Formats: sequence, C-alpha cells, structure tokens
Amino acid sequence: MSLVIEEKDLEKFIMVGDRVLIKPKSPVSKTQSGLYLPPTVQENEKVHSGYIVKVGPGYPIPAMTDEDEPWKDKGEEVKYVPLQAHVGDLAIYLSKSGFEIEFNKEKYIILPHAAILMIIRDEELFK
Repeated sequence: MSLVIEEKDLEKFIMVGDRVLIKPKSPVSKTQSGLYLPPTVQENEKVHSGYIVKVGPGYPIPAMTDEDEPWKDKGEEVKYVPLQAHVGDLAIYLSKSGFEIEFNKEKYIILPHAAILMIIRDEELFK
C-alpha cells in the first residue's frame, strides 16, 4: 500500500534525519533470453535501484553543553553528520526497508540511509 500525496511541488518536501527520497528506475521486464517477467517477480526482488531526489540533513549529533560556563548562551543548536548520498546518485537499496508514496502519479520511495547498499555517482552531473 502506498500513500498518495496531493501536493503540487516536490521542492516543498523536506526529508528528516537520515531519510532519502528515491525515484525508482523502471524495472527490467524481460530476461536476457527474452522471457517477459510478471510484475509479481519484479516486486519480490530484494534489491532495487533508483535515483536520489532528496536527501535529509544526516544523523543528528547531541549538543555539547558546558555546565561550568554560566555566562554562555544555552542555545540548543543541532548539528548533523552528513550523509554519503547526494541528489542525482544512483542508489542500490533493499526494497523491504522503504516506504512507497505516490506523487503526481509517479512512485517514490522514502528510505533510511542505512538501507542503501551502494551508490553510483556520475561526477559529470556535478560539473
């Protein structure tokens, strides 16, 4: 089951923590020998691939407090360890770890960064 979102702009999506938004690649519908695969075979695959569309800020680090400095401002500024994944990377991920959403009649996957097995980065995209 997937969640259908009626928003108009993907730019309004904010990924939280170590979450990544992935646009799945269209699955292979045919074997090398030419046999067509039913959709149930494609859905049962453990590993899928897709392009990273949005990336969260990363893993939060607890704020360090100086208890012995009463004059310092006690502002709680959260810091993050950034994620390895960047927008535009091709990610190979575990399909069972993600949550499927539908936006503008297209399927997206919300996935924790830990479910990504491998990233393929084309440096030409970033130049």
